[in-house]
Amino acid sequence: MSGVSPDLLALQVFAGLALGAVYVLLATGMSLIFGMLTVVNFAHGAFYMLGAYLGLLALDATGNFWAALVLAPLGAAAIGMVAERTLIRRLYGRGIDYPLLLTFGLAYILVELVRIAFGTQGLPFDTPDALAGAVDIGVGYFPLYRLFVIAVTILVLGALWLFLERTPYGLIIRAGARDPEIVRVLGIDVARVWLVVFGLGTGIAGLAGLLAAPLQGASPEMGNSILAEAFVVTVVGGMGSLLGAVAAGLLVGLVVSMTALVAPEMEQVAIFALMALVLLVRPQGFFGRAGLMS
Repeated sequence: MSGVSPDLLALQVFAGLALGAVYVLLATGMSLIFGMLTVVNFAHGAFYMLGAYLGLLALDATGNFWAALVLAPLGAAAIGMVAERTLIRRLYGRGIDYPLLLTFGLAYILVELVRIAFGTQGLPFDTPDALAGAVDIGVGYFPLYRLFVIAVTILVLGALWLFLERTPYGLIIRAGARDPEIVRVLGIDVARVWLVVFGLGTGIAGLAGLLAAPLQGASPEMGNSILAEAFVVTVVGGMGSLLGAVAAGLLVGLVVSMTALVAPEMEQVAIFALMALVLLVRPQGFFGRAGLMS
C-alpha cells in the first residue's frame, strides 16, 4: 500500500462503493424476504439475472434505458409473485429447509429457460449515452454510470424505508412478519402481504441485475457468481436485517475493491475471511437477531 497514491486510493474507495451498491440492493431484497417470510431464497441470483435479460428485452422494445429501468424490475417482481403464489406459499410453516430446496430448484429452471430463450453465451448491454463517460470527482475521473448506480441505490433504499416505516401498508407488512395470526384476526389478508413482500424482494433483485448489466453484460450464469457474495453480505449484516444488508454490502464492496488493488488473487478469499471473522465475534451478524434461523 506504500506505493499507492492517495488519489488512486480514493478512486478505489468510490469503485468499492459502486460495487457495494449492487451488493446492497441484492442483499436488501434477500433480507426483506427472509425477514418478513423466513424464506431463504436460493433463486435470488436467478431473479438478479432475469433483471438483466428483462432489461435487454425492454430496451429492444422501447429503445429507452429509462423505460427498461422501470419495466425490468416490474417484470422480475411479477415473476416472483407468480412463483410465490403457485409454489412457495404451499411450503409456509413446514420448516425453513422446504422453501430453500424449492427455490434452489427454481433457480436452475429459470437459468435453463434463459439459456433456451437467449443462448448460452453472454450478451452485451451498452451503457446509456446519457450516462457514458467519466466525471471529475476531485481525486480523478470516475465513470458516471457507477455514480448513477450509487445514486439509484440511495433512492431505492430511501423509498423502501418510507414505504415500510411511514405507510399503512408498510405497518401491515411489519406486523404480519411479527405475528401473522393477530393480523388475520384484524381481518387482513396475510397471504396478500406475503405476495407483495416476495414481489418487492425479487423486484429489487431484478433492479440490481439491470444496473449491473452495463458493467458486466448479461449472461445466464451471472446470478450464480454473485449469489454466494450476496449470502455473505446477508450473513455479515444479519439475516433479515435491512440495515445490516446496507452496512455489510458497502463493507464487502470496499473489501473487494481494496483487495483487488493490492492482491487481486485474494479477492474472493477476502470476502469469506471477512464473513468468518464477523461470525466468530458476532454469530448473528452486525444487526441480526440471535435464534432467527431456528
